[in-house]
Amino acid sequence: MLHKTRGIVFRVTDFGETSVVAQIYTELFGLQGFLINSVRKKKALVNQNILHPLSLVELVVYHKDRKGLHRTAEVRNNPVLQNISNDVIKISVALFLDEVLCNAVKEEEPNEQLFAFLFHGIQILDIQAPISNNFHLCFLIQLSRYLGFYPMENYSETNSIFNLKDGIFQSVLPAHPFYTEGSLSFLFYNLLKTSLNFSSGIKIKADEKRILIEKILQYYALHITGFREIKSLKVLDEIWN
Repeated sequence: MLHKTRGIVFRVTDFGETSVVAQIYTELFGLQGFLINSVRKKKALVNQNILHPLSLVELVVYHKDRKGLHRTAEVRNNPVLQNISNDVIKISVALFLDEVLCNAVKEEEPNEQLFAFLFHGIQILDIQAPISNNFHLCFLIQLSRYLGFYPMENYSETNSIFNLKDGIFQSVLPAHPFYTEGSLSFLFYNLLKTSLNFSSGIKIKADEKRILIEKILQYYALHITGFREIKSLKVLDEIWN
């Protein structure tokens, strides 16, 4: 049966000489794999250029109830992103976020709130000018809300240590090494409060930002089984600095 759905391109791999397999997070079906034929031919019905990481697409698909690859009848960009591909910082942020999403989002069923958050966030990344230096931090913090492990906003002068395992601020050091304290905990708490629009005017030093993003990724690894090292973080760090 044919279905029309919006989608977000996560990962594309070559399949044979002219086709690709695209992992696309769809509004109707969650994360699905699609075999898209002949995209590298001169007269391809679907141009491979529309399948960049985090491209927003509209698809007409042949969806099967059983697992496996699905086929597409139509794929087109909608809306067309205007700025990400022309901005080296935005490209780096997009590749970083795409790698995180490939590790974090595994749902093969619809999640309307998560899809809406991702679709809106990618559009903000495209149009925000200039892009916030804290965009990637804000995005990951808010993403954790839709993945089910958003931190408790209970910071205070006494509860100033953030326990990454339990996702709470507390007054004593935990009996494990997964925590932040001092100025980093305070910065993290302020990002929690100000990151709803993917932007924050908080001034964060380069070394503090580096540690914060490493701690946020560690937080993800503690709460998502099989979450792997994010290799594109090194490139993003070089771009920002």
